[in-house]
Amino acid sequence: MGTFVVPLEVADPEGRQFETVEAMVDSGATYTTLPTSILERLGVVPHSVRRFVLADGSRVERGFGRTWMRLDGSEDISPVVFWDDGVQPLLGAVTLEIFSLGIDPVNERLIPVDAFLLATNSAY
Repeated sequence: MGTFVVPLEVADPEGRQFETVEAMVDSGATYTTLPTSILERLGVVPHSVRRFVLADGSRVERGFGRTWMRLDGSEDISPVVFWDDGVQPLLGAVTLEIFSLGIDPVNERLIPVDAFLLATNSAY
C-alpha cells in the first residue's frame, strides 16, 4: 500500500484554537503522533508515559495525551503521542476508527466507513 498525507487539524484541549498539520496516513501505527512543540504550543499536556515498539523493533517511551482533532469536517477527541520535532506527523488507526474513516489507497484519500459493535439486536 502506498502512503499519502492528509490535512489534520489539532486543537487545544478546549477545542478552540486549531492548527493544521500534514499527517501521513499510517494504519500500521496504533496512535496518531505529533511533534511535541506543536502540542505544547496548543497547551496539550501528556497525562502518562507509554512504551512503544518502533518498526525496527526498538522500544521508546513517549508522552501520551489526548486533545481535539478535526478531520474531514468532523471533530472529536483522540489520543496523541508526543513525538520528536522535525518528524512527519502520523495519523494512526485509533484516530481513524474514532472518526469512522477508512483508507482508499488507490485514490489516496480517506473514506467514511461503518463502525463495528460487538452487540446483537436481541434482548438479554
